[in-house]
Amino acid sequence: MARYIIRRLLLMIPVLICVSFVVFFLMDLAPGDIVSQMAPSDATPEQIEMLREELGLNGTVLQRYGRYLWNLLHGDMGTSLSLKRPVIEVFAERLPATLKLAFASIVIALLISIPLGIAAATHHRTWLDGSSVVLSMISVSMPAFWLGLLMIFAFSYRIKIFPSGGSGSLKHLILPALTLGTEQAGNLTRITRSSMLDVIRQDYLRTARAKGVSEKQVIRKHALKNALIPIITVLGSTLGNAFGGAVAIETVFAWPGIGRLTVAAINSRDMTLATGCIIMFTFMLNMTLLIVDIAYAYVDPRVKARYSK
Repeated sequence: MARYIIRRLLLMIPVLICVSFVVFFLMDLAPGDIVSQMAPSDATPEQIEMLREELGLNGTVLQRYGRYLWNLLHGDMGTSLSLKRPVIEVFAERLPATLKLAFASIVIALLISIPLGIAAATHHRTWLDGSSVVLSMISVSMPAFWLGLLMIFAFSYRIKIFPSGGSGSLKHLILPALTLGTEQAGNLTRITRSSMLDVIRQDYLRTARAKGVSEKQVIRKHALKNALIPIITVLGSTLGNAFGGAVAIETVFAWPGIGRLTVAAINSRDMTLATGCIIMFTFMLNMTLLIVDIAYAYVDPRVKARYSK
């Protein structure tokens, strides 16, 4: 297991380099230039070039990327061109808000999807099963930003029980977390239902029922445990999507997290900040997937035996 974890961590290095390369070049191709925005309107070409050199934006894109990559490999993600602060410092300042939103949405998604998926599987081909499928498809199909706007319209402007945006209290968190969690619950419900349907037909569950084990214990202690692997798979990707999906939600609800910071960096052509945020997003996603793979080993001993090779 230790060798597998070390191998996965080492594989993150080329992944992060590739991501930084793509983001850096795409940002360079985007129209607009932060130097022209920062320079005075009456600045001469010589003054603009001096400012460009001062900000480290002189030279070809390959030369600039080479300097950025060298600093990145030494643990320096650079300084934000628009905020004049170290990128890692700005990222760390905004990270708690994004983590709070992501984990709150995951809790909401689990509270919706696990009971609904189990109920749909245990009441197969009934109105409850059909309703869960319809609700799951609606949840998956509806864009998160559109659902967020509907939430704001319903609960902020019509009923007026939650604020429409910002942060500072639990009330500010409820609408964005509910929006993101509802979107994620669709996939989790479908996977839970499918996995439980495969498990509850197994012979060992019939044996447990024949021995007098109650139906609740059969479902909770036997069926759910063996149905966890596909659920964990989707849960890991869902948590990763929560970080990425939070970009639209944070923008809609004016939530002061990493997603909104990334959008602002791209709009202002702050290449250093945008690249740094996306690299950290990629790192967090890879770490999440690694944790999911490790969790497999504790759920299924066969997976642990494969990792130990």
